[in-house]
Amino acid sequence: MSERIYILARWIRVWHWINAALILTLIASGISLHYSRPGVGLIKFSLAREMHNIAGITLCIDYLFFFFGNIISGNWWQFIPRPHGYALRAWKQFRFYMWDMFHGAPHPFPVTRDDNFNPLQQVTYWAVMYLVYPLLMITGLIYLYPTLAPDRWFGMDGLVPVAFAHYAFAFIIFMFLLIHLYLATTGHKLTDKVKMMITGWSDE
Repeated sequence: MSERIYILARWIRVWHWINAALILTLIASGISLHYSRPGVGLIKFSLAREMHNIAGITLCIDYLFFFFGNIISGNWWQFIPRPHGYALRAWKQFRFYMWDMFHGAPHPFPVTRDDNFNPLQQVTYWAVMYLVYPLLMITGLIYLYPTLAPDRWFGMDGLVPVAFAHYAFAFIIFMFLLIHLYLATTGHKLTDKVKMMITGWSDE
């Protein structure tokens, strides 16, 4: 029998969907800027540039909301894996994703009020939200305000390494999004995890 538990506060859900909309906007506008050619492109260059700049600044504000919201609410603890026995827990979760879930095995670490994330999610989400996101935003702000970049860096124009770093961090976020979307379909029902992110309630 399933137990219904409330695990996602409203502020987390609001942040999540705003963040998702901003990331999709940045991906679409960023691809349009990168592959822009006369008469070719997802979005007109001038519009894509405005969209990218506005969405990027908004993402920085949204991230500050996430960062301080986690500190004030204590939700930051969800991202920290318990070190004792972590390797074994991570292996169980990896095996579940690679094999067990395709053979009807129960989830080794079901969602609880104390642990919203499984062992692999904890490390991945921590790395993405507290390392990749800040670096993406810092490089984006330098790109937006090029006077912040050094004149020369690694023997190149100062903006060149910043650009490569920004593309690399954006690609990591893009790959994370694809994996995230896939894992969102792995609940008991196809829409269970999406519904949880809308209502805050989990059925386990």
